[in-house]
Amino acid sequence: MSRPFHPPSVGQPAAVLTVSELNDIIRDRLETGLDALWVAGELSNVRFAPSGHVYFTLKDSESQIAAVLFRRNAERLRFRLEDGMEVVCSGRVGLYTVRGALQFYAVEVEARGKGALTVAFEQLKKRLWQEGLFESERKKPLPFLPRTVGIVTSLQGAAVRDMLSIIGERFPERRVIIRPVKVQGQGAALEIAQGIRELDETGVVDVMIVGRGGGSLEDLWAFNEEAVARAIAAARTPVVSAVGHEIDVTIADFVADQRAATPTAAAEMILPRRRELEERVALWARRLRRGAESRMERRRENLRYWARRLADPGRGLRQGQMRLDELSLRLWRRQEDAVLRLRERLGHLAGRLGGVDPLAVLRRGYSIVYDVPGGRIVKDAAALRKGQQVRVDFAAGRAVCRVEEVEE
Repeated sequence: MSRPFHPPSVGQPAAVLTVSELNDIIRDRLETGLDALWVAGELSNVRFAPSGHVYFTLKDSESQIAAVLFRRNAERLRFRLEDGMEVVCSGRVGLYTVRGALQFYAVEVEARGKGALTVAFEQLKKRLWQEGLFESERKKPLPFLPRTVGIVTSLQGAAVRDMLSIIGERFPERRVIIRPVKVQGQGAALEIAQGIRELDETGVVDVMIVGRGGGSLEDLWAFNEEAVARAIAAARTPVVSAVGHEIDVTIADFVADQRAATPTAAAEMILPRRRELEERVALWARRLRRGAESRMERRRENLRYWARRLADPGRGLRQGQMRLDELSLRLWRRQEDAVLRLRERLGHLAGRLGGVDPLAVLRRGYSIVYDVPGGRIVKDAAALRKGQQVRVDFAAGRAVCRVEEVEE
């Protein structure tokens, strides 16, 4: 607390204050008279400190004031503060005595003109859209007649009973795995996200329904949370979003592979009626049978046409046989000529090869001399020295010799 200030009496000198004391007095007066205010303005210079505090400027067309929203209050915000946003803030006016700066200490921040939930919805929708989580290319097709259906919802609502009733009516032998979760209130979004991940990780669920029955925007808000959106986007299992009524739209609807207007519609979407399916199969079978019969009749007619055109089918067959015999004889003669030419060519090449065969030269009495131990062929006597060992290859066998004398 600051030291009480008493104005000097007449004729007495004025009290001398330090700067800190003066700032303390101003702060106390401000906090006493301006401790519960609602102020409307536009945000600018929004800064998020590592401490979790949010610093910003609150301004209108003529004035501005520095403001701060401490971490414990900022954590309660449903939306993210951004420059240019019109807001209404509740709080108090104070003096930051270290700098002598006037400052507004905000406790609550409301979006002006739009509710906080609406602003948070639009912000998250824009961010996820920019990341590509709404693109149709990344959405997976629903399986035809899934064996196992996973449902992430509350066990207390009518939605789960409606879905089970539809599935049991259409395909009662299908297996259903329910992951019960909270669908509204504190911690609901994290439970829903965890339920999606757990069903997806089992590897046995062919399709998953995530949703709940109708309610207010506040009741459905868990399906607008980022945690749920990212869990749906990361799931390998196709996900159907079924939240509220047809008019209700959530972030989960945009991220999911398919959006159903209601939980009942989701169950109808993943499993057709057995009777309708049987009728469709019967219709396809009739169409296939009629098509096959029509094709066979066209082929029979075509065969009858050619039968009339062929007065004597055996004559054409005999002519074809004679032509085949003629071609076979001609081919045989060509093959004989080709083999004869190849033999002559081979004999000619063999004769030429024998003339350059080094073994043939050796058989005529010549030999090849190699130096030892290099193994190189000696072509010149000058390359040898007296006493050097050499190897001599003959047509039959070899010998290792020692040079006694070299004559160039």
